[in-house]
Amino acid sequence: MRLDVVTIFPEYLEPLNVSLVGKARARGVLDVRVHDLRAWTHDRHHTVDDTPYGGGPGMVMKPEPWGEALDEVLATGRPDQDSPVLVVPTPSGQPFTQELAVELAGKPWLVFTPARYEGIDRRVIEEYAERFDVREVSIGDYVLAGGEAPVLVMVEAVARLLPGVLGNAASHQDDSFAPGTMANLLEGPVYTKPPEWRGRGIPEVLLSGHHGRIARWRRDQAFARTVGNRPDLVERCAPEALDKHDRAALAALGWEPGADGHWRPGPGAAPHDGVGQRGAEEQAAPDRQHGLEQDGTGA
Repeated sequence: MRLDVVTIFPEYLEPLNVSLVGKARARGVLDVRVHDLRAWTHDRHHTVDDTPYGGGPGMVMKPEPWGEALDEVLATGRPDQDSPVLVVPTPSGQPFTQELAVELAGKPWLVFTPARYEGIDRRVIEEYAERFDVREVSIGDYVLAGGEAPVLVMVEAVARLLPGVLGNAASHQDDSFAPGTMANLLEGPVYTKPPEWRGRGIPEVLLSGHHGRIARWRRDQAFARTVGNRPDLVERCAPEALDKHDRAALAALGWEPGADGHWRPGPGAAPHDGVGQRGAEEQAAPDRQHGLEQDGTGA
């Protein structure tokens, strides 16, 4: 996969040289190219912004350097290479989800355009949307100083899905939000050695060696954590995706099916008060070791 990033702060993308992404680059799985937008300016100050039409605070990124930069970057594609997807990080874009990460991981070439100030002149987006697949994407309902941090988030989310990046190719299949059985669910808590730490033990089921029970426990924990932290996701779960064990787990957490089949909190559901995760997980899995409560934090 080829990734291009056009930015006024190339040094911000240095983390792409470390960890899994850095190793993927070294092995040739990822071809990452970072470009300095100011290289396409023609004045002594390398100006990339100007005041907004209509007035108002802040500055807007000028269309000329972006147009020249994108034209040159996009012209470097091979004749046999598919057209790239242009990804524009912006708080006004569609939410970046695991589903979108999976989709983008299937593309051979992504071009990221992280902006600063009040964003890029809208005409740039309109111009390239006529010729390319342009995605305006938001990583959350908050505003940052620029789009470079979202690029780092999206590149890592996409890159780890590529064959050969993770040590275990199946590692991402049980991730939170992963398409399939984990859609609309958060991954539950995880544990490793030692079996006891500061008086805290391991849930007995994880020591049983019974793969069916362990799988069921993990799924119940996923429901418990999602109910505690993101109940909105549970409400979006497709009724046909829930088996009888899933429905029993939700009922144990105080949830009830509505007339449309979707599950919602019932009168006995634990309140979502910021600490509901631990309480919900303890309801879902009463397994104990040495009489100690399980650690519901997953930390």
